Amino acid sequence: MTIVNWLTGQTGIILSSACVIIIVALMLYMSVKLHQSYRKYKVYGWLIAGLLLAGIQHAIQLFLAAPEANDSPALHLFASILQIESFIIINFVFTKLYTRPSGRLIGPAFISLLAAPFILTGIQLYLDSNLLHPTDGGAGIQVLTLDFYAVLINFLILMDTRGIALNRKFAISLVVYFIYQLSRVADGYVFHGSSSGLLLMTQFVPLVYFTLLFLMLFEWVIDRMLDIHQSSITDGLTTLYNRKYFNSRCEKWMRERGSVSIIFCDIDNFKRLNDTQGHHAADIVLKKVAEIIKEESGAIGAAGRYGGEELLAVIRGDAKVKPEDVAETIRRRVETETIVTISVGVSTSVSGQTIQELIKEADEAMYVSKTTGKNKVSVVAKAGRSKPRRSSKAANA
Repeated sequence: MTIVNWLTGQTGIILSSACVIIIVALMLYMSVKLHQSYRKYKVYGWLIAGLLLAGIQHAIQLFLAAPEANDSPALHLFASILQIESFIIINFVFTKLYTRPSGRLIGPAFISLLAAPFILTGIQLYLDSNLLHPTDGGAGIQVLTLDFYAVLINFLILMDTRGIALNRKFAISLVVYFIYQLSRVADGYVFHGSSSGLLLMTQFVPLVYFTLLFLMLFEWVIDRMLDIHQSSITDGLTTLYNRKYFNSRCEKWMRERGSVSIIFCDIDNFKRLNDTQGHHAADIVLKKVAEIIKEESGAIGAAGRYGGEELLAVIRGDAKVKPEDVAETIRRRVETETIVTISVGVSTSVSGQTIQELIKEADEAMYVSKTTGKNKVSVVAKAGRSKPRRSSKAANA
């Protein structure tokens, strides 16, 4: 027996179905976890239902392929219906995930598509009363209406998703499954099992299809995890680190690098901007200032939002720059690139100092800038006193 004969026989069906069941089981586990975390999104419940139907379908195929199993036309028919139902549900779910997860999935079109296989089966049974009678050789049954409906629905879903920005793997999976459907129809109605190539495709292309679905769902889970992590450490408006995570980064670098410097920035006259131009305009300015601070500190430290219009940067102790120069660059860029100015305080840690103490020093230095004319940088002297550093604009006056 050649390997092709081995793969196209009952052993190949068992191997393919067993692999698909394992993949579906993994997807089910991820889907249940998603459903537990996002209960308000009913789409994950439908995904569980679709995967359960797919798992039952391949379990039936696995059972029918067993050497000691009695061939059952009714089970073949049931598996064919489950295949179509699971395909419709799973692909509607993935389409919804990549467009609007919170939107309603159930609708007249969705219900009609799910009901059609049962109606078509009823018509076929009415026209052919011998459909469920066992056949010689145990070759299963072929239901013309179901087979061509499966091809049609695959084609319609494929065409319907052309204009939607979907994951590339999803589009490929639809094409792969369409090839499988065509191969299945061609083998059943034209070649009747005489083409080993078509037999291989009908048995193993579903494995490729479910592997692609697994990869898509895995990526979706990873993206959700990253979103949750990102939202827990960053400020929603400015995307800078929030106070808690910013402090932890500072403490980590202080332990590893020996010292850090804090640049404390406060937007001048921000309340007046809010009152005169509105919150939207103020938010735009805040995000622009945050972007400048992030750009100037990104390679040598990090940036965070401490609250309101107070934005901070931390400079690592091993960075080959002077923190006051970085602060001056930030101040100058804000002045020239936005409609506001900032008052800045700079403090560098000394042995035994905590991050909270360091930030407080930088805050006090910023207050010196704020009360002595604004739009300037003040640096904490070694003795702990703040001295204003005149801006380049003032120095040239």
